[in-house]
Amino acid sequence: MASLSPKSPEQNEKSKQYDRQLRLWGDHGQTALENGHICLINATALGTEVLKSIVLPGIGAITIVDENNVSDEDIGSNFFLETTSKGLNRGSETLRLLLELNDAVQGHSVQEPPDQILQENPDFFKSFSVVIGTSLNEKLIKDLSQYLWDLNKPFILCRSVGFLGSFRIQFREHSIIETHPENEKVDLRLDVPFTGLSDYFDSIVISTLELKDHGHIPWIVILYKAVQKWQTTNLNRWPMSRKEKNEIKDIIQQFIRSDENGVPINEENFEEAIRAVNTALLPTFLPVKVQDLIYSSAAINLTKESNPFWIMCSALRAFVEAEGKGNLPLRGVLPDMTASTEHYVKLQNIYRNQASVDAEIVYRKVQQIVSQLQCDSISETEVKLFCRHAHDLHLIIGSNIALEYQTGSPVASYIARHLEEPDVMMVHYILLRAADMFKSEHCRAPGEWEPESDIAKLKNCVSKILSDVSCSPFPKDDHIHEMCRYGGAEIHSVSAFVGGCVAHEAIKLITKQYNPVNNTFIYDGASTNSATFTF
Repeated sequence: MASLSPKSPEQNEKSKQYDRQLRLWGDHGQTALENGHICLINATALGTEVLKSIVLPGIGAITIVDENNVSDEDIGSNFFLETTSKGLNRGSETLRLLLELNDAVQGHSVQEPPDQILQENPDFFKSFSVVIGTSLNEKLIKDLSQYLWDLNKPFILCRSVGFLGSFRIQFREHSIIETHPENEKVDLRLDVPFTGLSDYFDSIVISTLELKDHGHIPWIVILYKAVQKWQTTNLNRWPMSRKEKNEIKDIIQQFIRSDENGVPINEENFEEAIRAVNTALLPTFLPVKVQDLIYSSAAINLTKESNPFWIMCSALRAFVEAEGKGNLPLRGVLPDMTASTEHYVKLQNIYRNQASVDAEIVYRKVQQIVSQLQCDSISETEVKLFCRHAHDLHLIIGSNIALEYQTGSPVASYIARHLEEPDVMMVHYILLRAADMFKSEHCRAPGEWEPESDIAKLKNCVSKILSDVSCSPFPKDDHIHEMCRYGGAEIHSVSAFVGGCVAHEAIKLITKQYNPVNNTFIYDGASTNSATFTF
């Protein structure tokens, strides 16, 4: 057999560079990231920190839209600007220094006002994976969020003013196949073993095993045999209660052999079987949240424009109703266990082969749907990944940012309800919104010129927002005074923290792995408190 060709030096270097993140989202996640294109509107300190944390892991391309020139304030808060940058275009200067972090990333700078682009060339935003905006006025926020909502393009609005920071994620819906749950449940099918697995179980008789082999059989076999013995006197039921599972543990104890002096031999595989009783004896079932997805209207009423996620959900439903007999495709992943290499590899191959068979069936169903709809093809790799994680599929339905600015909307009642709580972080949301309104009306940040005289003006903005959500004015003006004292300045440590968080969320959206924040995150750097809200 010909020897395998060694990996190219370039691949090895790439693996070394991205080693830690590859452990998080894998090769396919990295590929998705490298195919991504981020648009940032305004290269403020916050915006630049966002891009820094996206450029380092290897985003494919970034585009900065910024018509502003570098000021002294920018140099003081933005670590990616130099004193020699003063007077030059802020987007071009930050882009030049950002690209030095990773030469594999492509960069573009657009020196036009974003509102002008939105009005004269709205198709400009269609090519991006995610659009991120910072330091936007209220009108642009409403117009841009509505346009991107209609375009079905993810949008992240982020703010950093003084010790306050926030971001708001907007999308219509976001499907996650790889949610990476902290405690992923094993899928062993001990209650409904498939043919290959039951044949393997039947080939092993614990009582006839030689002593040298007794400690080398996988605990899955021990557990299955114990349940079989228990079922002979319990009408073939499946043990569910604590009492019944304790009876299974007693049977496993009986399987443990003793030495010539009658002392039980300490065998790790039998101890593992006892420990696994409570977690591995869960009956196989179709999770409710997955059932809701595969029987949703989006998975049943498919069209040529349907997201591949819904096409795969439809194929999954067909599998569950036919070949799966009410169950999802097998995951095909075996937990670590004490066993001989021969036993473990054989058992591992049994699970993998069955998982491959199940995924192949689902893939054929996907191909049939794609052929009927005459839509873009879905690769076998995508379907296998979908089947592997079918137990933990997740869908988030988003909401439009523009709704937050409409009087009498459900969002207004949500805000009002949360403002009733003492020391609630929602107060900071109101203040950040009021600062945007102030900026739209006066073309500058509150307190940027005359902090004292701007207090009354900012208070009027706060009162307008509170009136829209049917809330009484704040009992104290402390927060308003503090916002004016900030003068619209960005504190780099706050921008760096929020920027890192925004970058993480953007990566989640692009790779479609891990659950993103839904939908608003607020950070108070003075108290280091944070909160999330779902409007």
